[in-house]
Parts: sequence; C-alpha cells; structure tokens
Amino acid sequence: MRTLTIDMDRLERLLDEPGQGEHYLDLDEGRLLALERDSRADDDTRRLVEDDPERYRRLEPLDSEQRLALREAFLFELDDPHAHPLLTAALGGRRPLRTFEYELERFPRAREAWQAYQRAQLREYALAWLETQGIEPATAARHPADDEDMPEGIRRRLLGRAG
Repeated sequence: MRTLTIDMDRLERLLDEPGQGEHYLDLDEGRLLALERDSRADDDTRRLVEDDPERYRRLEPLDSEQRLALREAFLFELDDPHAHPLLTAALGGRRPLRTFEYELERFPRAREAWQAYQRAQLREYALAWLETQGIEPATAARHPADDEDMPEGIRRRLLGRAG
C-alpha cells in the first residue's frame, strides 16, 4: 500500500457534495483536482487527467440514497426527544436532505452531534475508498499547491512543472 499526503478534510467534503463537477485524486502527488462542468478554465486539468488516466482516480461522491441512509443511521444514535421526531419526519418528506439540514438548525446540540457523526462516517468512507485504491493517507495536511491564493507560477514550481 502506498502512503500519500492527502487533504482528508477536503476529500471528505467532496464525497458528500454530489453535483459539484468532477474531482480526481492524483495518485502520484495526493492532490485533489476539480473539473467544473463546461468550464474552459479547466481544459489543462482535463488534459492532464485524460493523458494519464492511470495517475488519476475519479472520486465517486455519495449518491442521494447513501446520503439519506447516513442521516437515517444518525437518528438511531440521536438521544434527543425533541429533535428526533422532527428529523425523522424531515427524512420522510419532500426534499429530505434539505429539510433535514433546515430542521437541524433548530437544535444546536443535535446539529453538533450530526456534524461529529457525519465527519466520522465520511472519514471511514474516505479511508475505505483510499484502501480500494491501494493508498494509505500519511496526514490530513493540505498540499501546499492547493492554496487558492498562491500565484500560478509558484504553484507550478511546487508541482515540478515548467511554466
């Protein structure tokens, strides 16, 4: 199993955010690459992924059913007689994911419990996915080149690409 430095927090967020374009893990550097749909700005990144498909693995975020199941599983652990019935009803109604988040705002302790539960479950999911790719994360640190405010020339030098 290979060890890579990966921004685990970002990986976990991407796994729980479907519909935000495509995301890839660089198996050489541990970077997470984003490809927005129909964006010309991502042509260079798209070319990198297409030219070396063995180097990049597409992230498959949780689908709606999996995201719903995660929230349902949380309710089995929630011990709040006021929040539990409202959150259960939210998951059984229209737009269950959105309604669940809306109802959580009314219960700060339940919201904190949900966020901790969600983080732990997404971490497990991310680690399991990485294991299927033959990767063990070295740390949750961000790759320096992922800093959005970094000038492009410095980013290229960090990545070892001429520019």
